[in-house]
Amino acid sequence: MKKTRLQSFVLVLLGALLVLSACGGGKKNIAIGPPASETNNVSKIILGAYGIEDGDYKAFQEGFGAAADGVQDGNIDISIGILGLPAASIESLQASAGDVKMLSLSDDAIKKIEEQSGYKRFTIPKESYDFLTEDVETVTAYAILMGNTDTIDEELGYELAKSMIENASENTHAQAKQMILENALNGAEGLLIHPGAKKYYEEQGLTVENEVATVSADKSDRKAEFTLGTGSQGGTYYPLGGEMANLWNKYIEGINVTNMETGASVENLSSISKGQMDLGMTVHVPALNALNGKADFEGNPVTNAAFIGHIYPEVVQIVTREKTEISSFDDLK
Repeated sequence: MKKTRLQSFVLVLLGALLVLSACGGGKKNIAIGPPASETNNVSKIILGAYGIEDGDYKAFQEGFGAAADGVQDGNIDISIGILGLPAASIESLQASAGDVKMLSLSDDAIKKIEEQSGYKRFTIPKESYDFLTEDVETVTAYAILMGNTDTIDEELGYELAKSMIENASENTHAQAKQMILENALNGAEGLLIHPGAKKYYEEQGLTVENEVATVSADKSDRKAEFTLGTGSQGGTYYPLGGEMANLWNKYIEGINVTNMETGASVENLSSISKGQMDLGMTVHVPALNALNGKADFEGNPVTNAAFIGHIYPEVVQIVTREKTEISSFDDLK
């Protein structure tokens, strides 16, 4: 039986709809970081600065390692990460894919992000990666170490801060070079500082203006096993935190610190609050939110966490591949 023109049109239309549905309705796949991570939070702020809302894209809540794999496989169009500079995972992605592109943020978007968060404009020099042909405009914050005041006594806080500075040269991770005395208080503004850390920094000639945290931990009943919350294995926190833990174990007598893979900043701060973690790596922005009971900590301020030291600058790095033909978040509108 012959198909009428109407029947043929309907069949073509249905086919097109099926293809459109299979492709997610034209929506791009964007890796925005694990749930309860600062990457997840800042990703939504960045997208919001472009007027891109939750339903406008398909969110992949992966750690950066898995997200980079997705970009390589073509299953993820854009991956947003908060990483050290340069990031080994991005270098590995370029080595495998060969056509990595890093996206810049517009001046207007950066202004909106600065107004809504503690992030500030940062220029990634084109020399940072072999594949860059021009500087990239983005935003940055600071990675810092927070300690649980219920388990990190004053003397231990002193030793942890001292080791971070004085033994950083033995840490082989690229970001360890940032753990120097001149940077020690970066990211501390507005946070309570651990009294042990304050004592060490002042002995080294730094001026510490932070309010000092009250510590309930006592050396007399100090435990031997401690946990350090880091991040996903594909990011910077996990390998860097592992080396930091090894050096603490080497130079601080009577303790053993184990680094744990986590969802990073927000999860680490929450775990400290619940007494499930002793030390946590975090971006300073969610640490401020935790202290003040804002954002993810709305109505539930973290009262037992204190600043111990700066680790390295956290740079938002947004990558795609040339084959996606995406040059800006404006292309997603």
